[in-house]
Amino acid sequence: MILCAGEALIDMIPNAHGAYVPHVGGAVLNTAVALGRLGEPVGLVTGLSSDLFGGMIADHLTASHVSTDHAVRSNRNTTLAFVHLDQGNATYTFYDDETATRNIQPVDIASVPAGTEAMFFGGISLCNPPAADSLLDLALSQPEDRLVMADPNIRPGFVSDHDGYRARLTKLIERADIVKLSDDDIGWLVSDGDLDAKTQAVLNMGPKLLLLTEGGDGATAHLSNGTRVRVAAEKATVVDTVGAGDTFNAGCLAALRRAGALSPSDVAVLDEVTLTDMLTLSARAAAITVSRAGANPPWQTELD
Repeated sequence: MILCAGEALIDMIPNAHGAYVPHVGGAVLNTAVALGRLGEPVGLVTGLSSDLFGGMIADHLTASHVSTDHAVRSNRNTTLAFVHLDQGNATYTFYDDETATRNIQPVDIASVPAGTEAMFFGGISLCNPPAADSLLDLALSQPEDRLVMADPNIRPGFVSDHDGYRARLTKLIERADIVKLSDDDIGWLVSDGDLDAKTQAVLNMGPKLLLLTEGGDGATAHLSNGTRVRVAAEKATVVDTVGAGDTFNAGCLAALRRAGALSPSDVAVLDEVTLTDMLTLSARAAAITVSRAGANPPWQTELD
């Protein structure tokens, strides 16, 4: 099983008339849902509220074949993210204080099952304590032979303590075997140098594989041994970009699991064919997601 650890929330997305409509979302939840729809065994470590929105989230996860056995249930409110769309590109305003996900404590998180193959961390759940520290502790406690993937999905406007956030991300990236960053993410994380220099700076922090996405310009896989593979973005009519990167993450993990390469030692020596197949599946899945409203990843049958 792959365990994803992070936020589950409600995206409030404006419809054609400007009215906000609730959609189940959250970067880490979206990755878990995409994995479930791709037919991979997956569970979600998150905070689930007993409120109306928490029920929507739980039903959505179950329908997408995502296990909620490791969810931390409480009567705290669900996090809300109001989405602003500008020509399909999304920005967010979050309402997260004292919510079900934000208030996860280390003691709340169940032990990771021995059969877990990989863990995924990311999203706004890494921004602010106590959940951010709880999830970092969980990541750092994983054995060296269990693959860890991280996608910070950086939202600077949501961070209460930028120095603390940078320190937290640095520790996570140092532990992670795979790191995915958008071009905006890497620009925030590494201030100096051109894109190649920034890429190398992240690889020097410790990950074996860096995945760099550049929207319509495609994605590149950079191995720490110097191997580099680039794949163009799939053509799509963009409705909005909500959940695109999250779906991309799921495609990467699914492709590696299918290739029998979902371990740190395997990732370190991936060949160009496997990397190309991984990026291609991820790009195809993400293209379907951007072609429809909200975070609505494809099912495997849509890719077949």
